[in-house]
Amino acid sequence: MKKLLTYTALAGLLTTGAASAQTTFIANSFYDGAVPMSGEGYIRWAELVEELSGGDLDPEVYTGTVLLAPRAALQGIQDNVVQVAHHAAIYTPSDLPVSNAVQELGFAYSDPVQAIFAVTDFSMNNEVQLQEWEDKGLVYLGAYATPAYVLMCSSPVRNLEEMRGKRIRTAGSAVSVWVEEAGGIPVNVPSSEMYTGLERGTLDCATNAASDLVDRSLLEVAEHTTLLSTGMYWSGPQWGYNPDFWAGLTPEQREVLMEASARSMARMVIAYNDKVEAGLEASQAAGGNVYEPEQDLADHVAEFRDRTSSAAAEKAGTDFGVADPEALISDFEATMQKWDDLLADVDTTDEDALTALAMEEIFSKIDATTYGVN
Repeated sequence: MKKLLTYTALAGLLTTGAASAQTTFIANSFYDGAVPMSGEGYIRWAELVEELSGGDLDPEVYTGTVLLAPRAALQGIQDNVVQVAHHAAIYTPSDLPVSNAVQELGFAYSDPVQAIFAVTDFSMNNEVQLQEWEDKGLVYLGAYATPAYVLMCSSPVRNLEEMRGKRIRTAGSAVSVWVEEAGGIPVNVPSSEMYTGLERGTLDCATNAASDLVDRSLLEVAEHTTLLSTGMYWSGPQWGYNPDFWAGLTPEQREVLMEASARSMARMVIAYNDKVEAGLEASQAAGGNVYEPEQDLADHVAEFRDRTSSAAAEKAGTDFGVADPEALISDFEATMQKWDDLLADVDTTDEDALTALAMEEIFSKIDATTYGVN
């Protein structure tokens, strides 16, 4: 499938004459290159785009915050400062209420392989979500999905008593509410500020993927990790394109970028799962502690998870202003179930198998001549 699409794309470019001038564009991800969203999703993605296009498409990649701060990515796409960027919608909830409404279900799921493809499927097909992308000046071309977030702390947090009064870095409203209910103090800062917060004592814990024990050196400032799933994140585009730039591409170029999204999503989730295991092992090797949550803490999260999932539709309407919240949440949950079924017999460590499935179930059904083009 990979070779077929590549050859088809190149043939189209040669036919139209578009291959005669290389298309160079700026791509940005605010994560450090060690984090899969940047490493697999932008650095290796750029190499893949160039390869699949035969050099016709040439992304110039920026990682970290040198070009755009995390909260500025959406504006950067809209203003054409960058032609494509990762944007975490939890940083701009008023701009992207639909994306944030479905993110409220993050507590209910823990499989990033299921999530990354299901969220892409939903986000490129649900009319309400598609309208939001259009209204906010971006073209959505694929998801990211973190592993389940856990607690990485400077002192043990294994039960509700140890949780009390702890200042915990959170992302998104659901986990912030849970932290408050559990007796902690939520601190909503970007993930790029976790290390300094823990180092300086302005944070006691960070909720994030355990891969960051190594990728962001958190094992140096957070010796105590509790394997308590506090949800996962997928809101906003992994690749959000400027609409004018996207419209100026040929359909064949857009097909190349679709295929690059499919393969890069597979690479991201495989790398993330590997890095989680490596992070926990490295922390323990360095003298850190890894705990299972004690029963009261585990029960508290389980009860909150059930309650949050049941209230997701109501919250989508009241907090995020979605016109038909029940339909939105129902469609999202159905899409997640669809991908749970699709992945049941697939080796989720097989990059080629995941890429082929994403191409078959998502991107082959998207019309590159009209998608994202007004």
